Amino acid sequence: MKKTFLLSLFLLSSSFALTLGQTPPAVVIDGKYGGKVDGTAWDSKMLKGKVYVLFYVDPDKKDLNEPFTEALKARNFPHDKYASVAIVNMAATWMPNFAIEAKLRAKQKKYPNAIYVRDKKKVLVKKWALEDNNSDILVFDKTGKLIFQYAGKLDDGQIQNVLSLIEHNLNK
Repeated sequence: MKKTFLLSLFLLSSSFALTLGQTPPAVVIDGKYGGKVDGTAWDSKMLKGKVYVLFYVDPDKKDLNEPFTEALKARNFPHDKYASVAIVNMAATWMPNFAIEAKLRAKQKKYPNAIYVRDKKKVLVKKWALEDNNSDILVFDKTGKLIFQYAGKLDDGQIQNVLSLIEHNLNK
């Protein structure tokens, strides 16, 4: 009984489902767990001061929400109010890390205003209970509160709703 209670307590403390309207528990990804493409740590506390769209993606599902990505680019939101973060769930694929890292470095050069992060140990699957082997999309307001979360492919109506939500929060 005591062992079961302690195991349950451990599992509850190591994984938190995110709640809309709340700031998620702080997470740092660095060292053997990954980090930004430039080798520095990524800290979720940086998701403040702008409206952030965070993509948490299995490399095998990288094109699943391409229509949403293209719609974001077309809106050309001002970089002083908006930013995006792409975190790649590197443990969710058969692809070798060196190949993924090379692609991420190229993307970072092509899109310098985006932040590219490597998650080598499914940190956000474990800490934020994000879906594994999928394409997760999260939107944070300027205070760092989660205002949208979805796993899977967004349809056209959902894309328009998320774009409106972002635009509304840019003007707050």
